[in-house]
Amino acid sequence: MNIQNEITIYLNYCKYHKKLSNLSIKAYSIDLQQFITYLVSQSDQTISKATISGFIQELHQKYPAKTVKRKLASLRAFLNYLEFEEILEINPIRKVKTRFQEPKQLPKTISLQRIKQLLDTALREKELACTPYSKFVALRDRAMLETLFATGIRVSELCSLKTSDISLDDGTIRIMGKGAKERIIQIGNVEVINSLQQYQKSNKYESDFFLSIV
Repeated sequence: MNIQNEITIYLNYCKYHKKLSNLSIKAYSIDLQQFITYLVSQSDQTISKATISGFIQELHQKYPAKTVKRKLASLRAFLNYLEFEEILEINPIRKVKTRFQEPKQLPKTISLQRIKQLLDTALREKELACTPYSKFVALRDRAMLETLFATGIRVSELCSLKTSDISLDDGTIRIMGKGAKERIIQIGNVEVINSLQQYQKSNKYESDFFLSIV
């Protein structure tokens, strides 16, 4: 089997039969050429379980897990094609463990300076508001931001808060989390409570505490 020739045929198949984009074709070409480069550097140049396992190990030494998964997907698709066309009798990648755990990425944090900028912008919007509606929205936005930063609750939890969930007399918020688990959060910042009180006074509606109006 002339693997270089088979890759050329496969890429044409992807382009004209599967109608893949030029960007996808280019990515496939790069990934498969990389496999060929590794293959010709080995004493055993057959496409086998051993050579594929070695290639995977080399990829892990050079690239993050997400990139390795993409390159292996390209190789797997090519070998599956060769198997379907009966160019390969046995597809060795089926015997190779290609699933692995990607490292969990920690959530990104917002700097204190960025938080201050957001709160200052919300305050400025309130000062510039010239209609009852725009004043109401400005009060809501600032109250939402201050509640988020002061309590650390999830955005989804914040948006689903009901008026009955917030008690500003004792500064507590009741949250129904996953699995219907209830927890109480104490608001320890007086300025946040004052901001919530100002917003609550302007809120002439009931049910949801933070109305999703724009």
